[in-house]
Amino acid sequence: MEKSTMSVQELSSQMGISLPKAYELTKTEGFPVLRIGTRILIPVEGFRKWLAKQTERGSQS
Repeated sequence: MEKSTMSVQELSSQMGISLPKAYELTKTEGFPVLRIGTRILIPVEGFRKWLAKQTERGSQS
């Protein structure tokens, strides 16, 4: 079964960005994030949709 969420550390690794940059990204308006207590989780499907949207915007410029 595929995971439905990923940690900020996994986000950092998957995107090839630093951990501080990944935490900064989770604070960006419109970025899909779940906060459960002090834990920050990123819904995988929401992240994929967000990434596709960002890619689409970049290609229109």
